[in-house]
Amino acid sequence: MEAFDYFDHDADIGIIGRGVTLESAFESAAKAMFAIMAEKLPEPLDAELSFEFEEEDAEFALVRWLNTLLAEAQSRSIILGRFELRRNGARWQAKAWGVPWNRAIVRGVEVKGATLTMLCVEERAGLWEARCIVDV
Repeated sequence: MEAFDYFDHDADIGIIGRGVTLESAFESAAKAMFAIMAEKLPEPLDAELSFEFEEEDAEFALVRWLNTLLAEAQSRSIILGRFELRRNGARWQAKAWGVPWNRAIVRGVEVKGATLTMLCVEERAGLWEARCIVDV
């Protein structure tokens, strides 16, 4: 089973992140979102960012995680490709790595933000799934 996938939506794109933990499903959702914007990234992914946030609701945490990643990456003119998320109660600690945008990176479609549309975070048969629509 793929760590991430997509689903159809009329005007935008649905993303699905999967993982054995809630955090790994969120990491996979971030990979899905950033894969829409760029094809394979050059190594090493040495531009690092980190942030923390508080959110008790897992669904709202997914949207906040994705939108903060987008905002941080855009403010630094980088594209992200590796993600790490840890949770302690309502406190989330995030790290991500990427590279500065450059001509060698094949650009895809710009993602403007994660939305509450079709937002769902749930565990099924020991596997977490995190899904939402991203505005493109």
